[in-house]
Amino acid sequence: MAGRACGVAVCLLLAVGGVGGCATPAERRDDVRDAAAAFQAALGAEAYDRVCAVLAPGTVEELEGSAGSPCEEALRAQSPVPGGAVRRTDVYGNQARAVLSTDTLFLSRFASGWKVVAADCEPRPQEPYECRIKGG
Repeated sequence: MAGRACGVAVCLLLAVGGVGGCATPAERRDDVRDAAAAFQAALGAEAYDRVCAVLAPGTVEELEGSAGSPCEEALRAQSPVPGGAVRRTDVYGNQARAVLSTDTLFLSRFASGWKVVAADCEPRPQEPYECRIKGG
């Protein structure tokens, strides 16, 4: 019983701290699905400021560095196409994959929630995905 009480205390501490380490697998998948859907909705509306807000910091940095312009302008120039509805999510600790109708997103969990690390990704047989939007 003491071990269970300690686990609850740790869970409460993590929840208050915003890390969310005690979320159930279903809750983590739902959170990933929500982040992917927010990314897709912002992309579909061409609300690039909102798209950039869902991107991981390293991805924003790479996008801005390679384009030589702010995130919103870099995305506008790339004109990424929305990937459609989220069909499946796979969560592995702090990393996740969201498979969409025509795209695959890769996400990481940060203190502020799930962020898109890579998007506009194409699978390649026997090789890693090729992603047009990605961190360094």
